[in-house]
Amino acid sequence: MNSRIIIYVLLATGMFTACESFLEEDNKSGLTADAYYATEEGIEALVNACYTPMRFWYGKENGIALTETGTDIFTRGNGMENPPVALYNSDLSGANEPIEFYWTRFYSALNTCNAAVERIADSPLEESLKPVREAEARFLRAFYLWHIAETWGNVHLFTEEVKNIQETATRTPVDEFYNQIFDDLEFAVEHLPPSSDDYGRATKAAAEAFLARMYLTRGEDQLASEHARNVIDDYGFSLVDDYADLWDMDNVRNPEIVWLVNFTADLVLNLELEHPDEDILLRDGGNNAHLFFLMTYDQLPGMTRDIENGRPFARFMPTAHLLDLFDETVDSRFDATFQSVWYCNNLSNAPAGMQLGDTAVYATKYVIPQAEKDSKRYTVIDRSRTYGENDAPQVRDRYVSLKKFLDPSRQTISQQQGKRDAFVIRLAEMYLIVAEAEMNLGNTGDAVTYFNEVRRRAALPGHEGDMEISESDLDIDMILDERAREFAGEQLRWFDLKRTGKLIERVQQWNPDASANIQPYHAVRPIPQSQLDAVTNKSEFTQNEGYNR
Repeated sequence: MNSRIIIYVLLATGMFTACESFLEEDNKSGLTADAYYATEEGIEALVNACYTPMRFWYGKENGIALTETGTDIFTRGNGMENPPVALYNSDLSGANEPIEFYWTRFYSALNTCNAAVERIADSPLEESLKPVREAEARFLRAFYLWHIAETWGNVHLFTEEVKNIQETATRTPVDEFYNQIFDDLEFAVEHLPPSSDDYGRATKAAAEAFLARMYLTRGEDQLASEHARNVIDDYGFSLVDDYADLWDMDNVRNPEIVWLVNFTADLVLNLELEHPDEDILLRDGGNNAHLFFLMTYDQLPGMTRDIENGRPFARFMPTAHLLDLFDETVDSRFDATFQSVWYCNNLSNAPAGMQLGDTAVYATKYVIPQAEKDSKRYTVIDRSRTYGENDAPQVRDRYVSLKKFLDPSRQTISQQQGKRDAFVIRLAEMYLIVAEAEMNLGNTGDAVTYFNEVRRRAALPGHEGDMEISESDLDIDMILDERAREFAGEQLRWFDLKRTGKLIERVQQWNPDASANIQPYHAVRPIPQSQLDAVTNKSEFTQNEGYNR
């Protein structure tokens, strides 16, 4: 394709599978798209292709960077490869490659969904199956439209399949994006089955849960609450008893998961296209989230890299504020979320007297007196070591590490591809959506009832009452604090802060790395400069405000 293109065209190319029994895509070489998608096999492959771009976003470094860093709870570690999105500095511009990558991916995904929606009616699918497959494509289209609208604002919206190079783009109001999102999701809720034997395929429950999230985003609190309550009451989901069990690799498919992006243990099938317009498998895939939140424990005495503790890329580190949000004396989520202790696995560099299995490294959010630190055989990484004045990070490779994405099923210590499924919507979110929506409606009693369901589940045994809050405690900051404790790292935070109008305030208050740089215009990302250069109507389709510097 030549350089004058605002939308990349991506149909079902290559072959991807998400797990052993999931969605196979198979493009037959030698057939044109029109001929292939006129077959039953081809149209099924096209619908399945609508799912693939989810795996370029969830569990991927830059997808996590764009959703978790540059917020109040995560900042850059020393290994971060795209610091501008965490810092909001002058390098956050239309030249940012990861932002361009996702622009391309999301618009490719949108076009694939458009193609599926258009082609299903005339396909040879059974008539009873056509509305189901269309509902899947429309559910996924809504999901991509949400990411486009929230990431870039008033940008180009189209709902018809693009087959040729497009040289112009329009500025479509975000309201029109949401009109389409709600139309697609209402169709999906009406036509999708409540569940599916193909694990990971869209269901009515997933569509209704996402609809609840979208209504909350747009301030439609009554509808948000109604749909979230339906998900809680009507589909057989339940909160797992122990928050830590959510992250057990043997329990990923549990009754709390409303929808997820599934990955495969087959490393060959985890390969991905490096570019959406090239039928060449270049990049290792899989869920890579296990790499990015870990400090470099393997550089410390008594330690070497192993599978249990993970491969530490040190891309992202928690703000001190995130650690302070937890009261670990009553809340089980701190120990389920973070790793504070590493046990000796290497005697060759261990201090004298240390044995295998002894504590080798201890990281804590508290300040430990120097005399106490000196008295320990193991390495102590306390608050004063990691964070300096105003809790600004002063080292970026020694910190309490988020562990809930660890993947001990990897075959080697160097393996980057993980098979952990990425949770997209959990039932706990539905409880917190009801709480927020009912609070906004003035129904604080109902709000606290649903809020406390999540709190009680998180409690250490015997501390359920200590975790409950009263009506006077509840406000939007309390809800945001709870969502941070519950969903840290799950690629929701930036959207949560933007939705509640708290992005600027909370970054300025709790993220010293970004506090001086963040401005109101950072509520959207810069449009890739390559796209601005490609369009012919440059005076009409211009860069987002604030990024023309």
